[in-house]
Amino acid sequence: MMYESGYNMGRGNKTWNVEFVLLGLSAQPGTQKGLFVLFLMMYIVTMAGNTLIILVLKKDPCLHTPMYYFLSHLSFLDMCYTTTIIPQMLSNFLAEHKTISFEGCMAQMYISLSLGGIEFILLAVMAYDRYMAICHPLHYNTVMSWRLCMQMAGGCWLSGFVNALVQTVFTLHLPYCGKRIINHFGCEVLAVQQLACSSTFVGDAVMLGAGVLILLTPFFLVLVSYVYILSTILQIRSAEGRRKAFSTCTAHLTVVTLCYGTAIFAYLRPRSHYSAKQGKTASLFYCVVTPMLNPMIYSLRNQEVKGALVKVIGGKCKRRTLLCF
Repeated sequence: MMYESGYNMGRGNKTWNVEFVLLGLSAQPGTQKGLFVLFLMMYIVTMAGNTLIILVLKKDPCLHTPMYYFLSHLSFLDMCYTTTIIPQMLSNFLAEHKTISFEGCMAQMYISLSLGGIEFILLAVMAYDRYMAICHPLHYNTVMSWRLCMQMAGGCWLSGFVNALVQTVFTLHLPYCGKRIINHFGCEVLAVQQLACSSTFVGDAVMLGAGVLILLTPFFLVLVSYVYILSTILQIRSAEGRRKAFSTCTAHLTVVTLCYGTAIFAYLRPRSHYSAKQGKTASLFYCVVTPMLNPMIYSLRNQEVKGALVKVIGGKCKRRTLLCF
């Protein structure tokens, strides 16, 4: 099956009319209608939950602290991430011809790779913020200045965009030799590169390098931060204090497990072990499920956010730098 579009990609003396076909999650019309309703509801919940988190963090002056500043970035990031993927999925559930232009496919790949990389680095920055708050509370307000917080957030976004640009440019120049059917619900980089008719050695090297820089390095920094955090918590003499500290850390650790776990499983396996079914499942977790769950996890596990969701706290707030979410 091949569809043609008006988008022409010239390479040398060749001009190709390129349009990809997305197989999606199911070929059964009845199942697709059910999936449309399911993912539409998930998209609405994701957008509503993250929008609410951003509004609450902005409105409540008690939450104008570095850790909630990074949380607002995470919520905005999740909204952008799901908007890159789910509307295309919803359209294809109802469309007879589930196609996407080469140009649109590369754009979707670039944006999703950018946002995914930004989230990996941002989670490491959030872990560092909690490390400073718990292990060096006396220096926290001095070190975690607003200028540094904005620089760290900007660095996350810039790193994600640069990483995605390298991978997308490489994928853009792969020869596809007439292969147009992507066994995925979106233009996921591994699924697209499976269509290449040339050796994937260079592609594997590019993916490995990106995985080490954007995925494994932030994950390692998160682990190191939590080794120091847990060591400090264990030195707290009060059993109630230790219990409270551990409980407030579970939200961030839950998100870290969901985000890094599925991404490592999807991207850092040998290319020969790639499975379209497993790739779709992993992508659903970090593209759809995790952004939907993040607002619930942070709001339910964080008393300050939970309280702000119920009412706007009046008066002056005592800054709680020892909370880690």
